[in-house]
Amino acid sequence: MLSIVKRILGQMKNDKRSLGLLLFAPLLVLTLLFFILSDSSYVPKLAVYDMSEKFVTELENHATVSEETEKPEAADYLEANGIDALIWTDSEGTHIELLEKNSKSAAALEAIQDTNKALQPTQNELIIDYVYESAGDNQLDSLSFVFLGVISFFFVFILSGMSFVRERFGQTLERMLMTPIRRIDVIGGYTLGYGLLAAVQSVVIILYAVYVLQLQVEGSVALCTLVMILMAFSAVSVGALVSIFANNELQLVQFIPVIIIPQIFFSGLIPIDTIPFGLGNLCYLTPVYYGCTALEMIMIQGKGVVEIWPWLAGSVAFIGVLFLTNVTALKKYRRL
Repeated sequence: MLSIVKRILGQMKNDKRSLGLLLFAPLLVLTLLFFILSDSSYVPKLAVYDMSEKFVTELENHATVSEETEKPEAADYLEANGIDALIWTDSEGTHIELLEKNSKSAAALEAIQDTNKALQPTQNELIIDYVYESAGDNQLDSLSFVFLGVISFFFVFILSGMSFVRERFGQTLERMLMTPIRRIDVIGGYTLGYGLLAAVQSVVIILYAVYVLQLQVEGSVALCTLVMILMAFSAVSVGALVSIFANNELQLVQFIPVIIIPQIFFSGLIPIDTIPFGLGNLCYLTPVYYGCTALEMIMIQGKGVVEIWPWLAGSVAFIGVLFLTNVTALKKYRRL
């Protein structure tokens, strides 16, 4: 028994990659959780129309406030100006309009409630309306874009990454590189081949979610499918890149806490601008961010191509950068 223990510890000591991931990956995830889910310093941005000066003065102690001389159209105004809530009052009570249910909306409502408590114990009735009502129907509908994006990306990453590792482990890739075939053709063939399989998976997932599970989609199902396919090709490219640093399937799986889990935090599960210390800017380095943001805009907000094209362009750019990186990385197996 002791000899087995000694052998296992010796193997782990010699496997610097596994040892490093064993110690580093949990610390990375815990650190991200600490910064992202700890008390946020986010200050809600509120707009008021036809509210008392006393209310506005007290509200400024809890939020950033802008006063409007004319009542704006809530949907366009909130999105265009990055405002969390629009507040006005009439004979029915105090109206509060928000985009959707998330932590930013919760912070806005908390600021308004704190203001009312400070001003008067018997406050007017709060009439709360959401621009995107479908986002509040149930938890699955409100977070469907996160689940679809992350689940699809994860399984495609595993499929492509392990397939690339097997190609190398079976020396198929090395034998192929002994021929005059160009590196760009090798990567292009693998990416297109596995990407087409992943695209089929993406189509099946989105059709099953919409027509079987009856997940609500305010926009175009075809556009959702396009976004999912782009995410699939991104996942294939990421899997190919990670497989370069893994010698077997186990080592590929060990990269999941470093490659996949951090991306979940930037998928829209947490509003990006509420993440403290500027860590939200890391979202631009993760392909899941572009795909899930586009899915949210289509499924929850009913947006079209005109509104989501920057995120589509981001996904395409990510695929291109990863493709060139993988072509360059093949120099590890062929010296030209």
